[in-house]
Amino acid sequence: MPAAHWLPGRHLGVAAMLAHVDETIAAVGELLFEYQARRGDVVHLREVVDGSLRHLVVDSIAPIPPKMPLLAADAFNDLRAAIEHTIFVEAELAAGGTLDESAARLVEMPAARTYDSFLEWNRKQAKRGPAALRDGAELNRRIYGLQPFHRYADPAAHPLARLVAYTNHSKHRTPAVTAVQIPVVNREDVPPRHLRDIPKRPQSPILPGQVVFTAPGDRVVPVSIFPTVGINVPDTDRWPVLMNELGEIAAWVRTQAVPRLITGTDPPSPAIPAWHDISRGQLDASAAVASGTLVSAYERNKERIGAALAREDIAGTIAVIDGSPPLSEVSAWLESLSDSDFLARMKQIVPSFDHDPDEMLHNWGVLQAMSADAAAFSAARG
Repeated sequence: MPAAHWLPGRHLGVAAMLAHVDETIAAVGELLFEYQARRGDVVHLREVVDGSLRHLVVDSIAPIPPKMPLLAADAFNDLRAAIEHTIFVEAELAAGGTLDESAARLVEMPAARTYDSFLEWNRKQAKRGPAALRDGAELNRRIYGLQPFHRYADPAAHPLARLVAYTNHSKHRTPAVTAVQIPVVNREDVPPRHLRDIPKRPQSPILPGQVVFTAPGDRVVPVSIFPTVGINVPDTDRWPVLMNELGEIAAWVRTQAVPRLITGTDPPSPAIPAWHDISRGQLDASAAVASGTLVSAYERNKERIGAALAREDIAGTIAVIDGSPPLSEVSAWLESLSDSDFLARMKQIVPSFDHDPDEMLHNWGVLQAMSADAAAFSAARG
């Protein structure tokens, strides 16, 4: 990727911290992959017949690895630190040297949900804070522009407000609070006309004994469930998907907050890399940053889990096509493909919610090509 030429040398430490956050999110993703994709038994269901109705009830839930919320809390804490480290460096630059201890202790990033709250923070800075953070200073203007109260409809949903809620909670109470949820229960006998037509369940934890699906008692309705891990936004009833929350907030800090605090303008291009190698000492730290990647751990994890679930679904479909090798060989071929290669093949399949003949014919051709590739792979293995 081209170098982030606009990134001053004084902020290379923050770029390294953001790379460390990406590694932490990658570790969360690894735990999630093991938990969701490889175990295959996150949620056990049982059937309960109640008169004329048949219910699917949560029987048990596999415990979430304790390290998962601890790593999530670490990532949020480091993201907040990256913002405040950026402010500290800029405040010292404006001061022309090292801040005195009383001023240094007041360097922080407020997360004001109202304009009055920001004014109160300004008053505190006016008494003892560094000059760069006081009302009227350029750095103060940059901080002002990132405040949650600018999101008029729902300031609490602003990335900075959520980040501060998570970090305050983990510092003073407990680490991130996570739970399993089932956002979607898909009826396999009634294909939806569009993805948006699939009913969404509430984003909230599931509990043993909870009914997740009900059908007439005289029918067996095939369904598929997609359990995931959610995180509670402290002091709310919101439970966003854990990896989505980590990915969204990390991207906001890296591509919006830090660049705006440094430049005072719209974020320049290219963005700070999501990751670069921080495991070895570098004679040229700028070159190390420039050699990084914009593809984040969140994006890689999303691709990996999507590929794993899709491989499982498509293997059986390919194996029943005439000329295909046995299911075990089809699965081995699919596993031999990289996630990006496999997903590129899957993107050739057009969603056909209304069973359009041309779309169905196109998809059949894609599946036949995959069958032929699986057969060639099996033959080459002997």
